Amino acid sequence: MEEKLSVTLSGIKLNNPVIPASGTFGFGYEFADFYDINILGSISFKGTTKDERFGNQQPRIAECKEGLINSIGLQNPGIDVVIEKELPRLRKVFKNPLIANISGFSIDEYTYCCEKIDKEEQVEIIEVNISCPNVHNGGMAFGTSAEAAREVTKAVKAVTTKPVYIKLTPNVTNIVEIAKACEEGGADGIVLINTLLGMRIDLKTRKPVIANKMGGFSGPAILPVAERMVYQVYEAVNIPIIGVGGIETAEDVIEMMLAGATAVEVGAANLKNPYACKEIIENLPKVMEKYKIEKLSDIIGKAH
Repeated sequence: MEEKLSVTLSGIKLNNPVIPASGTFGFGYEFADFYDINILGSISFKGTTKDERFGNQQPRIAECKEGLINSIGLQNPGIDVVIEKELPRLRKVFKNPLIANISGFSIDEYTYCCEKIDKEEQVEIIEVNISCPNVHNGGMAFGTSAEAAREVTKAVKAVTTKPVYIKLTPNVTNIVEIAKACEEGGADGIVLINTLLGMRIDLKTRKPVIANKMGGFSGPAILPVAERMVYQVYEAVNIPIIGVGGIETAEDVIEMMLAGATAVEVGAANLKNPYACKEIIENLPKVMEKYKIEKLSDIIGKAH
C-alpha cells in the first residue's frame, strides 16, 4: 500500500503526499494525543522567526461561509527555543521527514534562521515563507516582487545544504513570474499557495471583525485559486510543487496532484477537524480505486 501512495520530494521519500500545513498543526506533537501521527507523509511545523513573537492583537479570527480569515501574526517562541525544545518533543512521537517553515522580515533574518535549522538532522526540507512584509522595503511582502523573491531564495540557498522550498503568496498579478524567479534563485521546490487577503465587517459595530482589519483567507473556498496557480506554475518550472489551499478530501488531493502538485498540505481543515489528515490518508486508496489510479506518483501533472 505504501508504494501506491508514496511520493518523492527532492530525493526525500514520503509514505504519502499528505502534510499538515504550517500554522494549522502547531509543532505536531499536540496531535499525537489524537492518533498516531506517523501516518502523515510529513509535517510542516509552526512558522518560525528569529525572535519570539507574541503575534497580533485579538480578535484574530473571523468566520466566513466557506472558510475563515486569520491574522495570527506568526506567534512562535523563536528559532532557538524551537530547536532546543519543540523539535526534540516532536521527534519523540514522529519519525518521518520534517519540513521547517521559516519566516523573516529581512534577508538577514531569513538567512540566520535557515542556516540554524539546516543543521538539525530531523529537518529534511526548509520551507521559506516569503509572504511576510519586508521591513526594509516599506512593508511590501517579499513574495510580491520577482526580484525580492529571487534575492531571498539566493541568500537562503547560499547558507543551506538541504532542499529549499519557497512558499508563495497568491496576492500577486503574475504568480508564474515569481515562481520562475525563485527557480532562477536556486529554489528546489515551490509551495503554492499561502492565504488570500480577506476581511469581514461586524454589522453591529460597523467595524472590521479582525483587530488587524484584514487577514489571510483560507478554507475550501480557495481551492480553485490554489489549483489554478499550481497548474500555471507546473507549466513554467522544472522543480516540484507542494499544493496547498482548501484541501479537505482525498478527491481534493488527487485533483491538486493532477494539476501538478507532487505533495499537498492541508491547512484550515485541521482547525475544523483534528482528524482531517488521517481521514484523507485513509480514504485515498478507495478514491484511487474508484478512478483507476495505480500509483499516486503516476498522476502528477496529468491534467496537462
